Amino acid sequence: MRRDSRLSSILHLLLHMAHSARPLTSEELAGFLQTNPVLVRRTLAGLRERGYVGSGKGHGGGWTITADLKQVSLRDIYEAVGAPTVFAMGNRVDHPECLVEKVVNQSLASAFDEAEALLIKRLSDVSLFELSERFNAHYAEHAQHLGEHHARHNDT
Repeated sequence: MRRDSRLSSILHLLLHMAHSARPLTSEELAGFLQTNPVLVRRTLAGLRERGYVGSGKGHGGGWTITADLKQVSLRDIYEAVGAPTVFAMGNRVDHPECLVEKVVNQSLASAFDEAEALLIKRLSDVSLFELSERFNAHYAEHAQHLGEHHARHNDT
């Protein structure tokens, strides 16, 4: 998983797990992201340590959600994966000699800090349950459109 997409990837896996009637193997989860099962296991191990997911071995084993989705915020997951850098942009030189670059760095750093704080605050306001509910709504809408599409084609 690429560093800049880690939170998105983890949320993707968690929603698949939340909507599965059975445990999902590392291989199945890796398939959702087109990545390596070892990376999935390594990443989910950190979530397991915090009690968000669990894993079982052997036949019928795999990964499951163990936490109450209403009690886990996106910020909780963000912190569980190591609070990766939010913005890829940064200062060209960390300790510039040029006074102009120092002023530019200070201004950019302040803007990035404010934007990052706002984003992290927003992550606190959204639970995994809310993401799950949004998925359910999209899925129901998609299924309805498919049903209407099949009905139109079966009537002809």
